[in-house]
Amino acid sequence: MSTTTLLLARHGQTTWHAENRYAGISDVALTDTGVAQAEALGHWAAAHPVDAIWTSPLSRAVLTAAPAARALNLTPHTEPALRECDFGVVEGRTLAEFAAENPGAAEAFRSDPVAHAFPESEDPLTAAERGTTALHGIAAAHPDQRVLIVAHNTLLRLVLCRLLGIPLGEYRRVFPRLRNAAVSELRVDARTTALLSLNVPCEP
Repeated sequence: MSTTTLLLARHGQTTWHAENRYAGISDVALTDTGVAQAEALGHWAAAHPVDAIWTSPLSRAVLTAAPAARALNLTPHTEPALRECDFGVVEGRTLAEFAAENPGAAEAFRSDPVAHAFPESEDPLTAAERGTTALHGIAAAHPDQRVLIVAHNTLLRLVLCRLLGIPLGEYRRVFPRLRNAAVSELRVDARTTALLSLNVPCEP
């Protein structure tokens, strides 16, 4: 049975993430720190070559993957299903701002972010399913290869829970955050997923 190594990376820091704002499906620019993180990921890829690169279509993910693609002379593939979750009314806002407006809904989200997702947001179950299906498809397209995937904090945490058999409602507790441009390594075959490392920084 073939296995695929998936190297999951969250994109670099953005202007909204520096303020802890939910970016979601909004196209938000990288900060200077985010650009430096992307370059560090490129240096990491040069030292740990991959066979293919896949990204979310959002520019912050595409730009984060670009240095790695240049270093390895690869053309990245874009997968729409790797986009971040739509956070509805909280898009562009902080959780603290939402809590000030609707403390009950914010507390319900903190207790179970899947059962009590933000108003008008994408259903986290749907996001987990599309993200998991995308990763399985990528793995099937690259048997016995190493693949770098650049995507997003919430989507990747939901997918990690789904692949590892962790209840989705626990994603914020089990995986408090994925660091920008850090790498988490999965070994995937047709039946199982193994987590080999989590949040390994690429900075020299």
